[in-house]
Amino acid sequence: MAVVDAHRFAESITCHAWSPDHSMVALCPNNNEVHIYKSSQDQWERLHVLEKHDQIVSGIDWSSKSNKIVTVSHDRNSYVWNLEGGEWVPTLVILRLNRAALCVQWSPKENKFAVGSGAKTVCICYYEQENNWWVSKLIRKRHESSVTNVAWHPNNILLATTSTDGKCRVFSTFIKGVDTKDPKAGSPAESKFGEQILQLDLSYSWAFGVKWSPSGNTLAYVGHSSMIYFVDDVGPSPLAQSVAFRDLPLRDVLFISEKMVIGVGYDSNPMVFAADDTGIWSFIRYIGEKKAASSGSSYSSQFSEAFGKFYGQSKSATANDASESSKSRGGVHDNCINSIVPLNKAGSLKVMRFSTSGLDGKIAIWNLENMEEELGQQF
Repeated sequence: MAVVDAHRFAESITCHAWSPDHSMVALCPNNNEVHIYKSSQDQWERLHVLEKHDQIVSGIDWSSKSNKIVTVSHDRNSYVWNLEGGEWVPTLVILRLNRAALCVQWSPKENKFAVGSGAKTVCICYYEQENNWWVSKLIRKRHESSVTNVAWHPNNILLATTSTDGKCRVFSTFIKGVDTKDPKAGSPAESKFGEQILQLDLSYSWAFGVKWSPSGNTLAYVGHSSMIYFVDDVGPSPLAQSVAFRDLPLRDVLFISEKMVIGVGYDSNPMVFAADDTGIWSFIRYIGEKKAASSGSSYSSQFSEAFGKFYGQSKSATANDASESSKSRGGVHDNCINSIVPLNKAGSLKVMRFSTSGLDGKIAIWNLENMEEELGQQF
């Protein structure tokens, strides 16, 4: 596996998203602007600067079908941007929030988008044709703290959220006149708007990134306690697994297939997790690491080793060890990776390429074509 391209766009990047044909990228350079770059002959040219927000832009998503960009910011506002005559024209979305908007994602059908916020609220926004504006319905009084991430189920109805209260939740976002009923009678998709389908209390620390598998049968999310959680059979009787690892916590996660997941975070290098034939998930290795991690080592021994290093060495030695470890893994990023975005073709269930952005101001594009050969297993 190799990095196709890695480019530093700014001192720091808070979030990024790609155009439908993956020729342009929209990113926030840790301020109130959104910069749009286009790749041309191995060079990146800045085409547009979207200036409408008053504070840091915390979330960007670029729709693959309608070519619309949605942005959210700490200023509690959201804008939907349409390309008209070569210029991006913003439309304000009234979110009715009293705290910062933290994340945003278009639904699979792109007729809605979800916004997570520091107001313990999720906004489900949709376009009202009669009045020619974007409106929002709020899911309130469910979260006990900030909503850090949102993820749409492939059915366009269910929405998973993570929060700094340590919980992952699944809600129904069915809106009459916008969504159509699921043909399966009694399915969770028929629940009324805002109804909580599931609450997962697996993490005892902040929960960050969350994603559904391509089929929607498995849910994965990450916690600040250096753990990743996998949930099958989402519903009244879910099957949950927790995988602990000895390194720094993850911030975001991405399914590249039904049986393989990439996690990114504070260790500055993507991590690979995979499920065996029995459905048991485990940590495989870091991307770029030549030797796979030993499956026989237990978490307790790994923790003891880390604990001993923490108390038995000086600060400078620990920093040097971390630097050497990062080099040995072939790390591209120099700081925390805060987002991972798929670059798969429309309709494909496998993600063969993805991009990562981080606090080092870099965006890296990764190619997974040789993944199966390197790991010796199919995904």
